[in-house]
Formats: sequence, C-alpha cells, structure tokens
Amino acid sequence: MVTVTVSPKFQVVIPKEIRESLNLCPGQRMQVVQYENRIELIPERDVGELEGFLKGIDTSFTREEDRV
Repeated sequence: MVTVTVSPKFQVVIPKEIRESLNLCPGQRMQVVQYENRIELIPERDVGELEGFLKGIDTSFTREEDRV
C-alpha cells in the first residue's frame, strides 16, 4: 500500500506507478466519491474509450409467455 500526504491546500499527489498503470494524464478529470470512511477517485473516461468493452457479452434471453 502506498501512502500520500495531504498538502496545506488539501492536495494529494497520485504516485507514479498508479498514474502509469491507470494511464492518467495531466488535467484529466476525476470523480470523487465518499464511501463510508474512505475517499475514492474514479477517472472520467472519454466515451470513445468505451467502444467494444462489452464485446462478446451474451445478450440472448427468454421472454415470458405473457410479455410477447
């Protein structure tokens, strides 16, 4: 686990190995979520990056008789 320090301006630096593994860029927007007793940073991604991420998912289903 990596530890960071909160600056007097309430800023933190994301460690290099984490930035590189998540392909974060300077100026990239992040969503900040408070969950119970922790803070989560979620990188916002361009919609174009989502293309094909559901490739191969099974979309077949059986309809109920009364719903046809």
